[in-house]
Amino acid sequence: MNCGAGFGLKAAVQSVEVSCFVHATEDRAIIADSLSRTVTGDVQPEEEEMEGHFGNPILHVRYSLKGEEGVVAMGKIAYLLSKETKDKIMRELALLIDEHNALYLRFSKQSLVAGKFEIGSEDSIRVRVKPRGYVPRGEIMDLYKILLDSSK
Repeated sequence: MNCGAGFGLKAAVQSVEVSCFVHATEDRAIIADSLSRTVTGDVQPEEEEMEGHFGNPILHVRYSLKGEEGVVAMGKIAYLLSKETKDKIMRELALLIDEHNALYLRFSKQSLVAGKFEIGSEDSIRVRVKPRGYVPRGEIMDLYKILLDSSK
């Protein structure tokens, strides 16, 4: 598997942030292990304990990956995407990029535990890819297409 850690991608990606909420009813260790094994390697997460509307404990887990670490993580994510999921993301790519050229993806937390990434909007894992400021607006779609296809 080539994780796409070529110089061009490393230079174009500033950071990748992977985050999710872990509820009291979920096994914290299983979710943390799945995230660490699948996406982050040795990077330690930032954790913030929060309280839900009804007083239930919620843990916000966030991994911040800079430069090459982020490109490698995106290569791992791309590798775990099914062809159908990848095709859907590619078709909707323009809708997933904000005004600052950051790419936002949401994946099902349950699919991650099963060792793959599937699109999910509820109780999801959020992935935000932030490009370096010098990526021209017209080239941002090409950058993300290459990054999402970097698993080949």
